[in-house]
Amino acid sequence: MLIIGCDYHPSFQQIALVNTETGELQERRLMHREEAEQYYRALGTAGAEVRVGIEASGHAGWFERLLAELNIELWMGDAAKIAAKRVRKQKTDRRDAQHILTLMVKDDFPKIWVPSWENRDVRQLLWHRHRMVQTRTRIMNQLQAAALNEGLRYKKKLWRESGRQQLESLPLAPWASRRRRDLLEVLDRINPTIAELTRAIEQQAEKCPDAQRLMTHPGVGALTAIAFVLIIGKADRFSCGKQIASYLGLVPEEDSSGERRRLGHISKQGNSLLRFLLVEAAQVTVRSDNRWRNRFFHLAQRRGRKIAKVAMARRLAIRLYWMWRRGWSYAQLESFGSHVGQPGNRHGVQ
Repeated sequence: MLIIGCDYHPSFQQIALVNTETGELQERRLMHREEAEQYYRALGTAGAEVRVGIEASGHAGWFERLLAELNIELWMGDAAKIAAKRVRKQKTDRRDAQHILTLMVKDDFPKIWVPSWENRDVRQLLWHRHRMVQTRTRIMNQLQAAALNEGLRYKKKLWRESGRQQLESLPLAPWASRRRRDLLEVLDRINPTIAELTRAIEQQAEKCPDAQRLMTHPGVGALTAIAFVLIIGKADRFSCGKQIASYLGLVPEEDSSGERRRLGHISKQGNSLLRFLLVEAAQVTVRSDNRWRNRFFHLAQRRGRKIAKVAMARRLAIRLYWMWRRGWSYAQLESFGSHVGQPGNRHGVQ
């Protein structure tokens, strides 16, 4: 068997290879993409069993597809854990490749879960819509600023027909008028695109029973539900709600030692898109559910509105996790709670 430790860079990769049968060790630098593709295709046609290990990073899609095409096993590793296992203070590309190879040979390589290509492609749909909405928001903010500068304070009314006419009729200097016209043209083009992407997300949610189940929770729409399913991947990857909160970066940083315990802001070590969507969905839930509203205002009075929003997002993430893992709708979650089946629970359902 051939085991390859690969230190991957956008333009090249440094590899360290060992043949487990003969013990032969090789080191090479392969330039992307032609040289690297020829090298791995030669290994694939040789008939030997090959395993490649790399750190999780971006810009490696073509490389992953190539290895899948050649039936070469790919191990994706947690970059932070790989770095934590490094002992030597000298860090070079050669040492990094050797370090990854050593971890693989010792069976100490920190593998991570990798989503399917279909999963990743639908994620691109979510990110595309998210970025388009951000772009629209920036354009609308610029137009609002232009209106305020001329004394027109319409807020949301500015985007109605009457407000649009008022905005277009404002007497502006030549280049300010050009800017207003260009921004309005971009806004008119981007709105249909966002609507089309929103319909596509709704169609994806309709094809996903798990997302449909999560959408029964107040405040959770198609976008949040399908994002939760895609980014979490599998509910059984986690054993409790605390792990979900940690995975999404909704737990506080901690620097404790001895009897001293110090907690900071949330770690944000997780998917930023899903964290944003959960915060937005939690605010909708607060407006639609009296119990959530009471809890939110209680927290807001003690800790402030920003911290209260994040706390409600964490609570929502945990509830969605239990709904998904147990296959429950919102009505079942309200009836049984998240601790059904545990010892001492009077509802004990197995």
